[in-house]
Amino acid sequence: MSLNSVNTNAGAMVALQSLNRTNEGLNVTQKRISTGYRVNDAKDDGAAFAVAQSVRADVAGLTAANEQLGGVKGILDTALSGLTKVSETMVKVRETLVRLADDTLNTDQRAQYEAQYTALQTQITNFVTDATYNGRTLLSTTAPEGGDITSTRNETGTTYTLTAVDGAGTLIVAAAPTDAAGAQAALGAGGDFETVQSSISDALNQFGSDSRYIDAQVAYNKDKVDSLESGLGALIDADLAKESARLQSLQIRQQLGTQALSIANQAPQTLLSLFR
Repeated sequence: MSLNSVNTNAGAMVALQSLNRTNEGLNVTQKRISTGYRVNDAKDDGAAFAVAQSVRADVAGLTAANEQLGGVKGILDTALSGLTKVSETMVKVRETLVRLADDTLNTDQRAQYEAQYTALQTQITNFVTDATYNGRTLLSTTAPEGGDITSTRNETGTTYTLTAVDGAGTLIVAAAPTDAAGAQAALGAGGDFETVQSSISDALNQFGSDSRYIDAQVAYNKDKVDSLESGLGALIDADLAKESARLQSLQIRQQLGTQALSIANQAPQTLLSLFR
């Protein structure tokens, strides 16, 4: 190819190609700096972007699972609060039953203790009935408020079930005994007080264990989210210090390339001197 041609300027073509490559690199670097991502979409790196989307889905799933577990935790805490008040009231119930078991009480005294016992029974009933959170309770097995509760616990939708107890049937003492023998029977082995107290202890243990599990699951999910986000950052985040240095380098190359193209475009002008 002749170097003395006005039809084909090889120098300008090379300079233009080099400038185009510089501009492309500059666009990529500016995109990384503006978004903070090395991989912002599938055009940057299809495989890395696909992995990033999968990780983002896992993070979203774990976040949603923790939100659901938070609601379940509210129901559990409410049930435990109600059970704790019931357990505390049972201390007074035992005291009153012991007094009612005394056969030396006169009619008025017995009536007073029976009234006290009935008031305590009403308190327990109210504690059990009022232990609701967002319209749900674990101290009843009757729908729609009561019954077992199944909640998702992780990003794959795996569930965890909380088993409800029949509060009305197992956590509330029977009516006040009408004589000393009835009170003695309620306090004895297999009696009403012992049976209810055992049910309360079982429920406290069960719900306490459930509460600890949910706390641990929520903490684990948070740790897992942190790990996933850390890995995601290593995969797609841009090294802004590196990109800043690259930006300055490309800007200088762009200026030099522009000047080189300008010089190359002026080369054919020298041919005019041959015709003077």
